[in-house]
Amino acid sequence: MRTPILVLHICAGMLAMLSGAVAVSFRKGSHRHVVTGKIFVFSMLTMAAGGIYLAILKHEPDNVGGGLITFYLTLTAWLTARRMDGQTSKLDWAAVLIPLAMGSLLWVGGLEKIRSHAPPEDGDPAGLNFFMGSVLLLAAAGDVRMLVRRGVLGTKRISRHLWRMCFAWFIATASFFLGGDNRPLRLLSAVGLRQQVFRTLLRADVLFFLAILPLLLLIFWFIRVRFANAFKTRALGAISSSSFSAH
Repeated sequence: MRTPILVLHICAGMLAMLSGAVAVSFRKGSHRHVVTGKIFVFSMLTMAAGGIYLAILKHEPDNVGGGLITFYLTLTAWLTARRMDGQTSKLDWAAVLIPLAMGSLLWVGGLEKIRSHAPPEDGDPAGLNFFMGSVLLLAAAGDVRMLVRRGVLGTKRISRHLWRMCFAWFIATASFFLGGDNRPLRLLSAVGLRQQVFRTLLRADVLFFLAILPLLLLIFWFIRVRFANAFKTRALGAISSSSFSAH
């Protein structure tokens, strides 16, 4: 069972990274964005589920956690876009437990790494624990606020959808491009392509840029959505004031 699931996991991950790049380049809400977004969501959920299954077989709790986080972010981002303003469900009450538990565990793990003088067993610095843990705790806080207010409205709903999709995409790209033993070159070798042709192109700085590209796009779109909404609000206010003065 491991080999077919591994192949499915890899194929879904490649499709997720490609469809994510295409979806984010289209105008938000357009038909092409919706179609590629659905492909992205399906491939991300498939990749995450396959990764969780493989990690359980290999007894890799860190990868199980990574798969759960990716699945949670993708699913909640998709639900945010699919629902109407102010809509929630019972699933949201259960989903909030994932970032709350994972974020707390990451912070505890980071503190343990600081106290310990030995190198981290998982190879990740304590700062990475604090970064991911903080993101997840902020996600949990956002879920609680959404549930208390019975949903999110307007630009906040777009922002919630946007950052969760992009961060889930970032987890996929970081895992692939910054994973051990240069995974892109290993994949090219596995499909019969010569590594020497791509070794110069896939340098460490290029791989790092490709890994953090979703975060850069997240910042760009987040600022654009926020500022565009503020501009529209000011424009509508100016129009209303002018109309009132004319009367």
